[in-house]
Amino acid sequence: MRAVVVYESMYGNTHMIAEAIGRGLAPGNQVTVVPVAGATRELLAEADLVVVGGPTHLHGMSKTATRKAAVEQAHKHEGPPALDADAEGPGLSDWFGSLGPLSAGAAAFDTRIASAAILTGRAAKGIARLLERHGLTLIAPAESFLVSSDKLQAGEEDRAQEWGKELAAKVPAMQVRS
Repeated sequence: MRAVVVYESMYGNTHMIAEAIGRGLAPGNQVTVVPVAGATRELLAEADLVVVGGPTHLHGMSKTATRKAAVEQAHKHEGPPALDADAEGPGLSDWFGSLGPLSAGAAAFDTRIASAAILTGRAAKGIARLLERHGLTLIAPAESFLVSSDKLQAGEEDRAQEWGKELAAKVPAMQVRS
């Protein structure tokens, strides 16, 4: 199986979750973990599974204004939160706008503040809807991974790796490209 994990990350938490999901998917599979800027149509066209995630901003997916605010926040002071290496690249909203139709299995995830989803929102719900609009077939419910203040909660990377294993186990039931 060929899997691509695409992430948008402002402060590195979503990036760490994407890498953990990739580790879970990896045994016996070809896995590529890339920031949004590296998720080309050509790369995705060869995938059997596309997993996409981003941070939750103002109850949903980030927008240009919320991404800009996050960059400004990081530049205001030293120390946490520091920007992820790819934070100033494109966001998922722009990427989805230029994606076009695809055919593969898919899953969506987000990172959000550790509180009730009704209070924080969940970017993964919007990501899942957009994956389906682009012709991808969801193989699992959208998943959230929790952060406290500026860091992942304990155990979230392990949980993400387990989720990756669960996703990998679901793909053989689908038609895998040869």
